[in-house]
Amino acid sequence: MRRERGRRAKRKVCTFCVEKIEHVDYKEAARLRRFITERGKILPRRISGNCAHHQRQLTTAIKRARIMALLPFTIE
Repeated sequence: MRRERGRRAKRKVCTFCVEKIEHVDYKEAARLRRFITERGKILPRRISGNCAHHQRQLTTAIKRARIMALLPFTIE
């Protein structure tokens, strides 16, 4: 019982680092859609598992895709 309580969850790995993607592109709407919730919010780093470098690029790419109307700002 004590062992279960002290157990840590497996560390998530950055999907962009695994796939060796250097720059997150705003035109890849299908890839960006995995990192927003059903309400249209951007998933935080601790949930998505991205590294800080790629999370910053991802946020910028999602915002650009929203302005270009590739992704919605909100979902009704």
